[in-house]
Amino acid sequence: MTQTFTYHAKNEEATMRFGRELAPCLGGQGTVHISGELGAGKTTLCRAILRGLGHEGAVKSPTFTLVEPYQLADLTLYHFDLYRLTDPDELEYIGIDDYFQSASLCLVEWPERALGRLPQHDLAIILQGSGNERSIHLESNTPYGENICIELAGRLKGVQES
Repeated sequence: MTQTFTYHAKNEEATMRFGRELAPCLGGQGTVHISGELGAGKTTLCRAILRGLGHEGAVKSPTFTLVEPYQLADLTLYHFDLYRLTDPDELEYIGIDDYFQSASLCLVEWPERALGRLPQHDLAIILQGSGNERSIHLESNTPYGENICIELAGRLKGVQES
């Protein structure tokens, strides 16, 4: 059964809070697709997830490198930004399959640019909105993703932004 969850963030700090709450629900593994228009807050959300997992250093957008690795205390996180990808087959050059292992967490911005080249994702996040306000919609794609949605909904109960 697919689980869905929508969160309304009225400003960037609310988006950051959402990401920090989501971080522990991810369990340090799996694949998360993050979609939205330019400026929707995808990298802001990834930065918040990293902060929620304990990363204190800089968080760079991997727009030109395609992937930025982060070695945290008990997990490896790969942050992908596929915006500049012109052909999904280009992912072969960076050894894309090596990144998606069970012992890593992969956050993929602009996954639609790599259709057919990425493994199954556990969770899809779609950011929509204008100005600072955002609607953050989650949809599970696996039983693991379902558990993430359920846990996050419980963590955010009563914290919903309006």
